[in-house]
Amino acid sequence: MQAARAHSLMRMAGGVQVVQSLLQARILALNASYFLKAGGHLVISIKANCMDSTVPADAVFESEVKKMVQEQLKPSEQVTLEPFERDHPCVVGGYRMPKKQKVVA
Repeated sequence: MQAARAHSLMRMAGGVQVVQSLLQARILALNASYFLKAGGHLVISIKANCMDSTVPADAVFESEVKKMVQEQLKPSEQVTLEPFERDHPCVVGGYRMPKKQKVVA
């Protein structure tokens, strides 16, 4: 589903558990806000060379993860796809995750 058609698709979807995106954290955040249920999960593949080939790949990754945090997404793990894909990590995380309750002993 695309964020551009989100309003017409929201009624049909009713909320999903996982949202996946390629490249941009901004698009992932839009799709998460439109479709993802609270406590849902997200996956983004960041292909650094397609986004900005003039800066080091690590700088692109760091920038996209910062954008995710600014958009209230909670990245939890980053996995590199090397040796199959160079400069192309996958980031997984959550959206509107419930707060953990403190355990009283």
